Order: sequence, then C-alpha cells, then structure tokens
Amino acid sequence: MPTKTWNLQVTINEVDRETKAEARLSGKDSKELIGEGTARLNPADENDPAIGDELACARALSDLAHQLLHSAAKDIESHTHKPVRNL
Repeated sequence: MPTKTWNLQVTINEVDRETKAEARLSGKDSKELIGEGTARLNPADENDPAIGDELACARALSDLAHQLLHSAAKDIESHTHKPVRNL
C-alpha cells in the first residue's frame, strides 16, 4: 500500500480579547475537514497571547478529531450495516 500524506494547517487570529483558531485537514479523500476553536481572555487574567493561541488551537484540533471519529464511524457502519458503539 502506498504512503499517504494528510496535511494540517492551523491558522490563528487574535482580535481584542478573543483568539480564534482554524485547523484545516486536507488529503483525506478529496474532502477537507475544518475544526474551529475559540479562547477568550478573562478580564481578571493577565494578557498572555501565547495561552490564548494554545487554547484556541487545542479546541480546534479537538473539534477536528471529533469530526474524524464521526467520519470513521459512518464509514464502519456503511461496511458492517451495524451501529458503532465505541470508537
């Protein structure tokens, strides 16, 4: 079986006290999956942009992971004709 390559690009944008991240996965079939994550700075917290970047990115990657699991479950069900219970 040939080696497959999937590419992941994470884009982070900061506006005021909100950081948004987008995790874009390409190479899985011809379909692109996009995960999104947001972090907001609590007014009582010290402003450290790196923390907002990490948190927003982690949430975007988590969203993407859930989408991949959902896609895998659908693919398994289409082959087995049975519902997936634990994945």
